Amino acid sequence: MKCSIMGCPGKYEQKTITHTVKSAGQVIVIDHVPARVCDTCGDTLLDLKTVRHIEKILSARKKPRRTAPLYEYV
Repeated sequence: MKCSIMGCPGKYEQKTITHTVKSAGQVIVIDHVPARVCDTCGDTLLDLKTVRHIEKILSARKKPRRTAPLYEYV
């Protein structure tokens, strides 16, 4: 599939990404998220099924498998 960014000649490839979202004041990182990523500009597309699954993960608020340090750019 051709990239949807105007002027970009790239094509989307199926990959897994690390998705970061801020929810309820917390930074949440979700690893191994399936996505289409442009091989030229890096634009990322998530399909509806993936978005719904991320929403379930966020609403469940289970204990994370791992934690990571968070640094602020000051």
